[in-house]
Amino acid sequence: MGRRGSFLDEAWGEQRREERQQSRKRRRWPFPSKGTLSLCALQGDPSMAASRVAGSESEDLEQRIHHINNESLESTRRMLQLVDESKDAGIRTLVMLDDQGEQLDRIEDGLDQIIQDMKEAEKNLSDMAKCCGLFVCPCAKLKNMKAMEASKAASGNAQDVVAQQPIMMTAGTQMMMSGPFIQRIMKDDVEEELEQNLTQVDSMLSNLRSMAVDMSNEIDVQSKQVENIKEKAIANVISINEANNQTTKMLKKA
Repeated sequence: MGRRGSFLDEAWGEQRREERQQSRKRRRWPFPSKGTLSLCALQGDPSMAASRVAGSESEDLEQRIHHINNESLESTRRMLQLVDESKDAGIRTLVMLDDQGEQLDRIEDGLDQIIQDMKEAEKNLSDMAKCCGLFVCPCAKLKNMKAMEASKAASGNAQDVVAQQPIMMTAGTQMMMSGPFIQRIMKDDVEEELEQNLTQVDSMLSNLRSMAVDMSNEIDVQSKQVENIKEKAIANVISINEANNQTTKMLKKA
C-alpha cells in the first residue's frame, strides 16, 4: 500500500507539472517577441513595407540634391573669384591705356611744335638765300611733297585696316534675365547663396562687356593717333634734311 501510494503521488505530481507548463505557454502565446512582431508586420502589411522603401529612396534623393547643390555652390564661388580677378585686370588695362593716350598726346604736341619751328627755320633760310643771291631750286620741295603724300597714302591704308577690325556690338545683344536663375527645391541657405552668387556674376559680366567696349574704342583712337604721329615724324625728317642741305649750300657759297 505504501508503494502504491507513492506511485500515485508521483503520477499526480507529474500531471500537475505538465498542466502548469501548458498554462505558462498559453499565457505567453498572446505576447510574441519583438522580432516576431516586425516579421509579422512586414509579411502581413505590404503597404508598410512599401512606405519604408519609399522613405529610403526619398532620403537618398535628398542627400543627392544636397550634394549637387554644395558642388554648384563651390562652382559659383570660384566663378565669382575669377570674374573679380578679370575685373581687376580690366581696370588695370584701362588705366594703362589712359596713360598711354596721355603719352601719345605729349608726343604729338612735341611733333607739332617741331613742325612750327621748322617752318620758321625754312622761312629764315629762304630770306637768307635771297639776301645772299642764292637760287633755291623748287625740285627739292616737290620731292618732299611727294614723299609726304606717299606717307599719307600709306597711313590712310593702315587706318582703313584698323577701321575694318571687328567691333563688339552690345546694343540690343544683351539679354535681360527675368526671374530667378535657379529653381528652388530645398529652399535652404545653399540655394539662397547660389542665387546671390549667380546674380553677382551676371552683373560683373555686364561690367566686363562694357569695359571691353571701352578698351576697343580707346585702342582704335590710339591707333589712328599713332598713324598721325608717324606722318608728322616723316614730315619733320624731310623738313630737317632739306634745311640741312640748304644750309650746307649756303655755307659753301659764303
